[in-house]
Amino acid sequence: MKNLKLHSSLCLIFGIVLILTSCKEKSVDNNETLAIDTMEKEAQSPKRQLNQEFKDYWYNGTAEITSYSLEQARYGEIREGNAVMIFVTEPFLPGLQVKADTKDSSNIPVLKLNATKNYITGIYPYSIMTSSFYPVYDNQHALKVSFSSQEWCGHVFAQLNNRNDFEIMSHSYFGSEADQDYHLSKANLENEIWNKIRINPADLPIGELTMIPSLEFIRLSHKELKEYKAITSITEDDGLNTYEIIYPDLERNLKINFRSEFPYTIESWVDTYKDGFGEKAKTLSSKATIINRITTPYWQQNSNKDLSLRDSLGL
Repeated sequence: MKNLKLHSSLCLIFGIVLILTSCKEKSVDNNETLAIDTMEKEAQSPKRQLNQEFKDYWYNGTAEITSYSLEQARYGEIREGNAVMIFVTEPFLPGLQVKADTKDSSNIPVLKLNATKNYITGIYPYSIMTSSFYPVYDNQHALKVSFSSQEWCGHVFAQLNNRNDFEIMSHSYFGSEADQDYHLSKANLENEIWNKIRINPADLPIGELTMIPSLEFIRLSHKELKEYKAITSITEDDGLNTYEIIYPDLERNLKINFRSEFPYTIESWVDTYKDGFGEKAKTLSSKATIINRITTPYWQQNSNKDLSLRDSLGL
């Protein structure tokens, strides 16, 4: 009888401990979820209000397409080519982080930039494209950045997804870089600067700070993708603003020239750094200067009769 009572008492005590432990674990999980949710909310600044001028320009059913004459440093020499920037607004799915096919209250409106470069290195061509998706409310970092480069040696691809931190996926035909998946803490992104200029240049990061360089620069120079010390500034001269980023550790200087009045069009840029490898390495400047700019619904213009539009862009 005593053994039965003792057994019953032990079972009761064990049950109470198990319940308390379960409640405690559940409470911890809820607190962790709340902490993550709070962190996400605190990382976002208040939404920037969109004025009518902004809506009339960016929500008129067209994209802004600008062509540039390109002088690109590659393998220690300057190569001639062309660059194109396509800015367009679109709804963005926060979960899948792609363009939304349907309307939904959870969609995030973004200003997308597709930036392309094409140039020749000797016998073979380079084709480069970078896409950045930045919230029009200018209240958080770019939601996604992707980069790809194709040339006869092979192709490389890298993508950054902005979730709880920056999720990085990178693929290359180089054995030392091959397939990589890792995470970075959130920081200023060079790739998002171009979008921020078009939305709200008054909010550009200024001073001594840290910044993650563009995916293009990192991949083509074979540098580590991480935050680097950066010194940034903005100057104005005769209606033209220049946003400058200096990376002391990379010996690199990027200047982006844009109009000081809305819609803050990007007119040119100069990117100076040590290019090439070994004995061919030297400090060179890649430059782009505007050829022409049009606004048009290009996604509807894929017929042969639309080829003249490329002529208008000087392509």
